[in-house]
Amino acid sequence: MDVPFWLWLAVLGLILAMLAVDLVAHRRAHVIGVREAAAWSAVWVAVGVGFGAWIWVSHGAELGQQYYAGYLIEKSLAVDNVFVWAIVFTFFAVPREYQHRVLFLGVLGALVLRGAFIAGGAALVEDFSWVLYLFAAFLLVTGYRMLRQRDEHVDPSRSRTLRLFRRFVPMTDAYHGQRFLVRRGGVLLATPLLAVLVLVEVTDVVFAVDSIPAIFAVTDEPFLVFTANAFAILGLRAMYFLLADLVHRFVYLKVGLALVLMWVGVKMLLKIDVYHVPTAVSLAVIATILGVSVWASLRATRGQGRRAVESPAAPPFRVATEQELAEVEPLWRRRGRRDTPEPTRTP
Repeated sequence: MDVPFWLWLAVLGLILAMLAVDLVAHRRAHVIGVREAAAWSAVWVAVGVGFGAWIWVSHGAELGQQYYAGYLIEKSLAVDNVFVWAIVFTFFAVPREYQHRVLFLGVLGALVLRGAFIAGGAALVEDFSWVLYLFAAFLLVTGYRMLRQRDEHVDPSRSRTLRLFRRFVPMTDAYHGQRFLVRRGGVLLATPLLAVLVLVEVTDVVFAVDSIPAIFAVTDEPFLVFTANAFAILGLRAMYFLLADLVHRFVYLKVGLALVLMWVGVKMLLKIDVYHVPTAVSLAVIATILGVSVWASLRATRGQGRRAVESPAAPPFRVATEQELAEVEPLWRRRGRRDTPEPTRTP
C-alpha cells in the first residue's frame, strides 16, 4: 500500500481535530451521563467505520477488510481496557466529573505510545521476518493465560506503579479539582489525579503489548495498523462512561478475547510458511467469536441492571476540603519575583 506523505498528515490532522472537538465539548468538569456517552460513542464508531469504508472504496476490498479486522480486534480489546479503568477509578475514588480529563490525556498518550510501538513493530517485521514467529507464540501464550485467568481481576492495591510513584514523587492525599499538580507551602506536589493518570498510561502500555502483535496478524500495512488503532481508541472515553456500570454483565468477554488472540496467533503461524487465510474468513471468525461471547454474556446476566463497581470501604485518597483548596498557591511563579519579608520599622 503506497501511502503519500500528505495522507499521513491529513489523518493526523483529522485525529487532532477530533481531539480538539472533544476537549472543547468537555472543557468543564461534569458527570457524563449514559445518553451523552452513547451519543459520543456513536460518533466515534461512525468515524472509524466511515474511514474503513473510504479505505475499501479507494484502495480495494482486501485492504478494507484488513482495516476492519484490525479495527474490530482493537475495539474489542479496548473494552477489556475500559473495565480495568472502571476498577482503577473506583478503587481510588476518583470523582466522576474528573475522570474524563484523565482519560483524555490517557488516550492522547496512548496514541503517541502506540504510534512508537507500531513503527518499531513494522521495522522489525520488515527487517527480521522471523519476529513473526515470536509474535505468534506470544499471542498463543497470552490467549491461553487469559483463558485460564478469565475470572481474575486487577487489584489496584498491589500496583507496583503506584508504590514507585509515591516513593519518588511527593504528593498529596486529596484531589484538588482537575489539577494534576499543586503548590503548597512553596513545595510542588502531585495530586492523586496525576498518579491515576500514570496508572492509566501504564495499563494502556500493557494492553498495547497484546494488541499490536494481534493486529499485525491481520495486516502488515503500517498505515492500516495505525489508523485502526487510532480510531479504535479515540472513542474509549465515551465507551468507558457507557459501559463502566456494566462490567458485571460481560462475563464471557475474556473468553472471547482469549479465543481471538489464539486465532490470530494461529493465523500468523499459517501465514508464514503454510497457508494465507483469506482476510474475509479471518474477519468473519473474529466477528463471530466476539458476537457469540457478547450474546452469551448478556443472555447469562439478563435482568441485571447497571451497577457500579464495588468501591473499597476506605479509599486511599479523598477530595480536598474548601480550606485546603484555599491554601493552594499559584503553580508557576514569575521569574524575578521573590517573597521578601516586609522591612522592619525602626522607632
